[in-house]
Amino acid sequence: MYQITILSHFSGAHRLRYLHGKCEELHGHNWKVEVSVRSNRLGKEGVAIDFGILKEKVEKVMKSLDHTFLNDLPYFSKKEPSSENISKYIFDKVKRELSGYAVTLYKVTAWESETACATYFGR
Repeated sequence: MYQITILSHFSGAHRLRYLHGKCEELHGHNWKVEVSVRSNRLGKEGVAIDFGILKEKVEKVMKSLDHTFLNDLPYFSKKEPSSENISKYIFDKVKRELSGYAVTLYKVTAWESETACATYFGR
C-alpha cells in the first residue's frame, strides 16, 4: 500500500455559533490542509498519482474556501464551520475531483493552528 500526502492552505473566517465562548465571535485562521491518498499499485510511470495532478485537484477545492466567510457557504448553513466539518467538506469535494484516478482518498487533516487540527477519514 502506498500513501501520498500533499499540503495546501487557505485563509478564512468563521463563527462557531453553538460553541459558547470566544470562538462564537467572528475570527479567522490560516488553515494548513493535508490530503492523503492511497493506492495498492503504481502506474507504469512508477507513481500512484502525479503530485501535480493531486495538487491541482486540491487547489481547486481550496479556492472555494480561500478568503471567504465560511458560515456563508451553503454547506455550512446548518453545520458549524468547525475544523472537523471543514476537513469533511474538503474530503467530499476532493473525492469527487479524484473520480477516475487509481487512488483512494484516505484522509484530510485541517490544521487551524500549529497545535490544533481535525482529521476526517473516509469510508
